[in-house]
Amino acid sequence: MNVVLLQADLKWASPESNAQAFDVAIREAYDAAKGCKPDLYVLPEMWSTGFATQPEGIAEEFDTTCQSLEWMKSMADSTDAAIAGSVAVHCQDGSYRNRFFFVKPGGEFVFYDKHHLFTYGGEHHRYTAGNERVVVEWRGVRFLLLVCYDLRFPKWARSNEDYDAIIYVASWPTPRVDAWSALLKARAIENQCYVLGVNRVGSDPSCEYCGGTAFIDPYGSAEQCPYGEVSALVGQIDMDSMNAFRQKFPVLLDRD
Repeated sequence: MNVVLLQADLKWASPESNAQAFDVAIREAYDAAKGCKPDLYVLPEMWSTGFATQPEGIAEEFDTTCQSLEWMKSMADSTDAAIAGSVAVHCQDGSYRNRFFFVKPGGEFVFYDKHHLFTYGGEHHRYTAGNERVVVEWRGVRFLLLVCYDLRFPKWARSNEDYDAIIYVASWPTPRVDAWSALLKARAIENQCYVLGVNRVGSDPSCEYCGGTAFIDPYGSAEQCPYGEVSALVGQIDMDSMNAFRQKFPVLLDRD
């Protein structure tokens, strides 16, 4: 499976502008892939607005859909690939959610609501945490969906041999980027899985971001986007190689 990780500079509170920018980035990545057609594109956390801890007037109203989800559906159809990334939504029950959508061609989608809200930044004051892990299957690969601060909690991500890759979408600030890189590798090594970590660049009203978007294999070997640059990273998930590694060195059978 071919995946494209999109490291972007998000425009604050502007879903239309961000969708237009990702439209261009996805089509450029599609053209550049040539014979290796992408199966999945991954966008950062709150890709449509930037990371908004005060969601009033910024989060999208969500009933059964929202503007950014409709764009993701359209892009999935036009590229025949899945599109993944989180969006700030305001639900009918009045709650705000940091909602990670995984959208397949044909309009089918699943979502994960971020479980570990970033209390240091005040996310817990306005958002409601999700309580369910979500694994989605796409073209023979099972993906665990996680968001940013979830990365610091290995128990939440621990493999029960129920997934093949973890996707982390993030808005992870520059001062802690070394922790981001180290923890992504740790999650891959301890769970013998692929890890797709997508972080943004640029700035918002609170933080600066330098990226560090990475594709990591089950051995912990990483390919990474250049720091500070808008860029795309292409990786290939090799299920045969991963399964052979798990059979030869069955670490997961000894998990706690």
